[in-house]
Amino acid sequence: MAKMLDSLRDWNAESFEQTFKSEMEGFRKDVLPLDDVIDDGNTVYDGDLGVTVIEFAEGDQFIEVRAGVYFAEIVSCCSCGESPPIDEAYCEMNVRINKSTAEAEFAVIKD
Repeated sequence: MAKMLDSLRDWNAESFEQTFKSEMEGFRKDVLPLDDVIDDGNTVYDGDLGVTVIEFAEGDQFIEVRAGVYFAEIVSCCSCGESPPIDEAYCEMNVRINKSTAEAEFAVIKD
């Protein structure tokens, strides 16, 4: 399970949003559930991510963050030639950071 130690450390600091973005942008497709939002047959491009913090709140056991994630997906097609096209993609997800362990859970918000 992924841990967000720096975000937990900075929870009550002004730097929380920047720290959270930095940690999220370091994760890749093996951690984030981005496959849940791409079209069938396509794959997540494991390059740079962009993250925005939409809102956040504190509960008894968790820090809850709603984040926007910008990424790219490789489009699977028969007539693309040698280089399949890469499309920009976006999703929102809920991130729950356990206040005791810093373990993070990620869930895509589906419309």
